[in-house]
Amino acid sequence: MHPMLNTAIKAARSAGNLILRNLSRIDSLSVSTKQRHDFVSEVDRQAEREIIKILKRAYPDHTILAEESGLQQADSEFTWIIDPLDGTTNYLHGFPHYAVSIALKRQQVLDQAVIYDPLKNELFTATKGAGAQLDNHRIRVSPRAKLDGALLGTGFPFRMKQHLDTYLEMFRVLFEDAAGVRRAGSAALDLAYVASGRLDGFWEMGLSPWDMAAGVLLIKEAGGLVCDFNGRQDYLDSGHIVAGTPRVCAAIQRKIVPFIPAEFKKESPHNAV
Repeated sequence: MHPMLNTAIKAARSAGNLILRNLSRIDSLSVSTKQRHDFVSEVDRQAEREIIKILKRAYPDHTILAEESGLQQADSEFTWIIDPLDGTTNYLHGFPHYAVSIALKRQQVLDQAVIYDPLKNELFTATKGAGAQLDNHRIRVSPRAKLDGALLGTGFPFRMKQHLDTYLEMFRVLFEDAAGVRRAGSAALDLAYVASGRLDGFWEMGLSPWDMAAGVLLIKEAGGLVCDFNGRQDYLDSGHIVAGTPRVCAAIQRKIVPFIPAEFKKESPHNAV
């Protein structure tokens, strides 16, 4: 196993243990609102500090991009992208679907990924060029070859409610063919489920890099495809993502293209992944 992946696993497990230790005191946690219906708890911040402490101890010269503390720039070809608790709203309500997400970029290319579900003790990992694993067992995307009968994951655009009608149009055309659509509240974990074949595809708008980075590498290493709404590779910049088995990903993208707002079609800086 790659030494940097080992370090990321250590950090994710340590953060996961902290998250679980605080389950019994959810009602007394200090919680603040970043924007409407977008919460951050003291557990998010503590878990992030724990992850950064472990990563910095091993790699003090690496850049850090973390959800709560932002960018800690360093003169390095390596950047860690961290979501200490993806699914905070779920966590605060006792809804059992949340995860720790850690990815590493090397020279702007995703290189390592860890998504850890502390409740189920499931560890999803990937190294570029070496495949993806769930608890050290190789995983692949599902064999689903068409949208008909597919199980899809999604997320509601709560940060972009001005585009709710656009989202609902996308939902409608996909729901017509899919066997079902699930909205569980953690994009990172949903993407890990695509990589492991539990979901056949996924789409969402308005995400941040830390929501997606680890899941993107997992899916690619598991034989899946990822693109933005325009079929390009700009999802980490735009925040709009489509993912799935090769044919399901392509089918989702084709279905939603007619509903993409003009502002989503603008060129954005290319992001190598």
